Amino acid sequence: MLALDSRNFHGWSYRREVVGELEKLEGGKSRSEGEFGYTTKMIRTNLSNFSAWHNRSQLIPRILEERGAGSEERQRFFDEEFELITRALYTDPYDQSLWFYHQYLMSTLGPSSPTSSDGYSRTTAVLSPVTNEDRLHYLEQELDSIREMLDGAEDCKYIYQALLEYSGRYLEVDAGNKKVTTQEMGGWLEELRKLDPLREGRWKDLGVKMKL
Repeated sequence: MLALDSRNFHGWSYRREVVGELEKLEGGKSRSEGEFGYTTKMIRTNLSNFSAWHNRSQLIPRILEERGAGSEERQRFFDEEFELITRALYTDPYDQSLWFYHQYLMSTLGPSSPTSSDGYSRTTAVLSPVTNEDRLHYLEQELDSIREMLDGAEDCKYIYQALLEYSGRYLEVDAGNKKVTTQEMGGWLEELRKLDPLREGRWKDLGVKMKL
């Protein structure tokens, strides 16, 4: 089924059920590493595979736990995931499913981990422990990276949304405001209004919330 329709979420859900039953039959032996490799294979076949990215996010906490990963191994793992999603975003910044996974990675840095409407679990941090220094490092890294994506993709609303979202988080962590200015953020918000006029009310509310 997934060979015919690699993004079919029913197929992915059934696969998880089958894998779970196989693990029971095998005395609880985990298949998470193999399933993680399968998501990598499917993503490389089709970057726009929301279901594969979603399944990957579900497997990460379990894999890190099963590996008994310490702080250094977790950071290497986290950096590798950012490298993977960044390459994908530079390939196609207009693909919303890629931004959802990027948001998942960024959300694990937060002090709280609510469940998002995009369906990703936000319950477990990838890094452990997560310090404010870690948060600043990754927010600065990703703000720089996403800024660069604007070159040649100035009409991509997802880039402006990400810049505003992560800038807001950055300002919460670092009141010194070294990376972004309210003038720059106001410019990104204005571009969003131009690119997505049907959501004018949403962008107006965002401007009020961010005091832009």
